[in-house]
Amino acid sequence: MANHKSALKRIRQNETRRLHNRYFHRTTRNAIRKLKSTTDPKAAGELLTSVTAMIDKLAKKNIIHANKAANLKSGITRHVNSLSA
Repeated sequence: MANHKSALKRIRQNETRRLHNRYFHRTTRNAIRKLKSTTDPKAAGELLTSVTAMIDKLAKKNIIHANKAANLKSGITRHVNSLSA
């Protein structure tokens, strides 16, 4: 058990941030799944911009690594491009 007030506060902050990060990460993963299951090129193109922005925000806030964000964006872009071809 924590012995200092600051340690107790840090525990509370960490839990709040963990739940916050978990929510946004889960929301982004669901959006990626929705995009990958889309077969309509126009709808996929519109989803691509919003999903890319979500991934960029996760990387900016260090919820996911920058390289993982790049790999995810590359994969979904390839998917959208394959639909239009």
